[in-house]
Amino acid sequence: MQRLKTRPQFQAALAGGTVSRTAHFALHRLNLSKPTDNPSAPAELIGPAPSPEQALFDLSGVWLGAMVPKRWARRAVTRNAIKRQIYNVSERFGDRLPVAAHVVRLRTTFDRKLFISATSDQLKLAVRLELEQLFERAALKPTPPKDAT
Repeated sequence: MQRLKTRPQFQAALAGGTVSRTAHFALHRLNLSKPTDNPSAPAELIGPAPSPEQALFDLSGVWLGAMVPKRWARRAVTRNAIKRQIYNVSERFGDRLPVAAHVVRLRTTFDRKLFISATSDQLKLAVRLELEQLFERAALKPTPPKDAT
């Protein structure tokens, strides 16, 4: 599994659409496809210029990025702990995820009244359980192809 590193990679993956959601996280996916030899394929897919996602991604594997905004996790130690959980849980599901670019995005904050410490074991457990649920849902359903309209 490779990690997303550049802003255009993250933007492309986020534009792919949401595959799965939980109370605090959303998983976005951009399917990566190889050029087709199909003559009935749209001209923009078989033209001389490569498609934008091919320029951003190697098409041989699964890509993953984690977005944990300061807006939802103020302390750096919390953001880093959540990112570590995202990457650790994703490794377990890597073989069940399709060849695509994925972004796990924190959608909302964890309640500071319930999780007083910035990096408590309770917070890590809650994050891990929710991420497992997120990846389970994503592994079960494929991404529908986008309309060419």
